[in-house]
Amino acid sequence: MTEATPAPPAPQPPPSAASPVKPRSWPLSLAGLALLIAVLALGWAAWSGQRLGKVERILVKRQDDGAQQITEARLLAKQAEEGARQALAKATLLEARLAEVGVQREQIDELMRSMVRSREDQLLGEAEAALRAALQMSAITGSAEPLVAALQGSKERLSGGSLRLEPVRIAMERDLDRLRNAPLADLSTLARRLDEAVALVDNLPLIQDLVQRETAQTPAPERRPPPAGEAGSAGAWLGWFAGRIGEELRSLVRIREIDRPEAILLNPEQAFLLRENLKLKLLNARLAVMSRQFDTAQVDLQACQAALARYFDSSHRRHAQLAELLQGVARQAQPSALPRPDDSLAALTAAAGVR
Repeated sequence: MTEATPAPPAPQPPPSAASPVKPRSWPLSLAGLALLIAVLALGWAAWSGQRLGKVERILVKRQDDGAQQITEARLLAKQAEEGARQALAKATLLEARLAEVGVQREQIDELMRSMVRSREDQLLGEAEAALRAALQMSAITGSAEPLVAALQGSKERLSGGSLRLEPVRIAMERDLDRLRNAPLADLSTLARRLDEAVALVDNLPLIQDLVQRETAQTPAPERRPPPAGEAGSAGAWLGWFAGRIGEELRSLVRIREIDRPEAILLNPEQAFLLRENLKLKLLNARLAVMSRQFDTAQVDLQACQAALARYFDSSHRRHAQLAELLQGVARQAQPSALPRPDDSLAALTAAAGVR
């Protein structure tokens, strides 16, 4: 900025002038005005310079601040870019690890499924083997207990498995219901009744015991001798004596109609052997019932019933009790078809084929 040129000094009026001349005053006013304008211009220039300096300082400061902010922004951008690269690297690593974990999980799931299938296949094989072994044992013994035990055990082992085992459990439940509702003989009850029959044999009276008891209980008619001093006492005494002899003879020999004469001709040893033989046949029938040989048991029971009707007193209450026991056992000891677990075996085969 250039400084203002100072105005030239006003011309001094000549001393000889006695009074100012008005026509010449306007140059002075013009000079004063110019001076004032120059002063104002100088002040305005100074103020403008000061303001421009201040604005320049503000602009410089703002420029410095802007440069610093730009530097900081560049640094932050660089840091953000570095963070983004690190985050991208971490994300890529996480994706890789996630993919690896997914592959491992699929492998573990496949291994678990394979182990479950292997375990279930093993259970199915064991259940089928147990059922077939129980079926053979039931065919030999005629009892449903081996099949019931095998079905219950297999059903419990298969519980909690996958859905492919559910049809097997349902089929086993159906076979169990059929076995439980089958009209099979109660072996324990039949054996207990035969034991009761054996206990009754020892106190069962024979027919000859009845005849001897009736003979002993029949009183002989009392015949008194004729009074002494009666006329013809010799004839009376002879008649009384003959009557006594006849009564004794009648007591020794009794005429009785017997359908089975051999029943009263048994001596004590034969009676003992008869009872023992009857008990032996009852025990044989019990053994045949427990081994499910019902045909043999029926033969022994028929022999026992025939001996009971031929040699023992049918009027005695023990005879009726024993006859009722034998009839009940013979009625229940009948062979019956044992239900087969075909549904369970078919379900096991179908489940083993599912993969």
